[in-house]
Amino acid sequence: MPARTHPLPRPATSGSVDVRLPWWALALPALAFVALLVLILNPADAHATTGDPAVTHLVERVQQIVTR
Repeated sequence: MPARTHPLPRPATSGSVDVRLPWWALALPALAFVALLVLILNPADAHATTGDPAVTHLVERVQQIVTR
C-alpha cells in the first residue's frame, strides 16, 4: 500500500509584518511603574537610611524631580 504524500507548505510571503498594540498594552505598564515609583518615593513613609550616601543622594534627586 503506497504512503500518502503531504502537500508542500506555502512559502512565506515577503513583506513587512504589521503589528499593532492596543493603547492599554503600553499605558498599563507605564501606569504601574509610576504607581510603584510614587510608593517608593512617598516622603510620609521615609525612614533614616544608614546606607551608602550616593544611593541616598540619588533617591533624593529622583524625589525632587518627580515632585516638580
